[in-house]
Amino acid sequence: MAIRPVPSTPSPTLRAPMPLPPLTRSLSAKLLVLTVLFVMLAEVLIYTPSIARFRLAFLEERLAAAHLAALSVEAAPDRMVTKALEAKLLAHVGAHAIDLIQPDSRVYMLSTTMPPTVDAVVDLREATTVSLIADAFAAMARPGNRVVRVIDRSPKDPALTVEVTMDERPLIMAMHDFSGRILALSIVISLITAGLVYLALTGLLVRPMRRLTASMVGFRRDPERAVPAFASDGRDDEIGVAQRELVEMQAALRAALRQRERLAALGTAVTKINHDLRGILATASLLSEHLAESTDPEVRRVTPRLLGALDRAVALCGQTLSYTRDGSLPVHPAPLDLHALVGEAGDEVLDSLRADGVRVEARWVNRVPEGLRVAADRDQLARALVNLGRNAVQAGAGAVTVTAEAEGPRVVLLLTDTGPGLPPRARENLFQPFTGSARAGGTGLGLAIAREIARAHGGDLVLVESTAAGTTFALELPASPEANGAH
Repeated sequence: MAIRPVPSTPSPTLRAPMPLPPLTRSLSAKLLVLTVLFVMLAEVLIYTPSIARFRLAFLEERLAAAHLAALSVEAAPDRMVTKALEAKLLAHVGAHAIDLIQPDSRVYMLSTTMPPTVDAVVDLREATTVSLIADAFAAMARPGNRVVRVIDRSPKDPALTVEVTMDERPLIMAMHDFSGRILALSIVISLITAGLVYLALTGLLVRPMRRLTASMVGFRRDPERAVPAFASDGRDDEIGVAQRELVEMQAALRAALRQRERLAALGTAVTKINHDLRGILATASLLSEHLAESTDPEVRRVTPRLLGALDRAVALCGQTLSYTRDGSLPVHPAPLDLHALVGEAGDEVLDSLRADGVRVEARWVNRVPEGLRVAADRDQLARALVNLGRNAVQAGAGAVTVTAEAEGPRVVLLLTDTGPGLPPRARENLFQPFTGSARAGGTGLGLAIAREIARAHGGDLVLVESTAAGTTFALELPASPEANGAH
């Protein structure tokens, strides 16, 4: 069974809280700049097809005007117009020459006396969206003037074809004017949009985030402040959830800090009491040993029990003192035979309980594969196994079965007993010292120390299940590099 390792990492050195950024580098300023940029980008995307459409509409208007001008030839006597009228019609259209081709191949023509040479032909009948956009930008980038012949079906009558020879410069100037108007309008729209978005985001997001940030910075400066530095707005969105979670987290951390301060004071007091109490118990043990030499049968009968009680009291004082003063648990991992260590731990569990005067009928079943090796501190791992085994036997287990299996770079050790299972109170406070004991008079240090040893090795100790049929704990450890090669 795989469990997630919870590695023990040293606490980093705390640095001074960072001040809030100035307005020029704040989230509000970044949102304002990004909004302007995005709106301008959107306007550019809109402008690209718009300028091509403007150029096409300009040319279509010239073609429509040319169609109407060419029809005057048909209305004139003998289909001939005077030079003065022809010049006026061409000036109205803005063209050098106009050709109107009908389906019967008749051509009506208007032209200046000496039409200029055509530099390029623009056939709108074969134009596509991409070509129109490319031609529009190419025309705007062209510095000089060209004479172009524009060919397309007449906007007035698709059956007719109109050809107009004209200067391109008026079209380019109109496109530049159109682009200038679009640019000015885009700037106004972007500023208005950015201002509205800025105000909306400032009220909905930036200002609450600055309050959250200020609260976190203030909490770090003075985490034990009695009055909360932040109050929730009662919002029901993500910001509201973050505000409520921050308030609850600050309250929980303040309570934990107050509890830690009290526990530190209690640990100091326990250290002093244990020091004096161990001296008193040592004196009592020496006197009790003299009682064992008494000739009184009753005294000789109760003396071993008294000595055992005193030994347990001394061991309890030492265990409590060690837990209250220990910092990070020092471990010295080395490759070891897990099967042999489990066997030794089982013997120590049964022998220690018999030495305490406990009648032991439980069995220690070692089913760890022979040759399975782990990288662990022998003494510390044996201490964890003994704590788990003693808890199981003292809880009434008839047998404790230990199995293990390798899972890649990890080895999972399962300890299953046949005891009555953990009571609800013990499950709620599992691994909590002085509160997680499953039996009357217990301290709960056994499980807490065993888990601390597992985490110091980079693994973990978890409760797999606990029912009326028994309890199973999983102890995860790193496998020995030698084991990887052997298996």
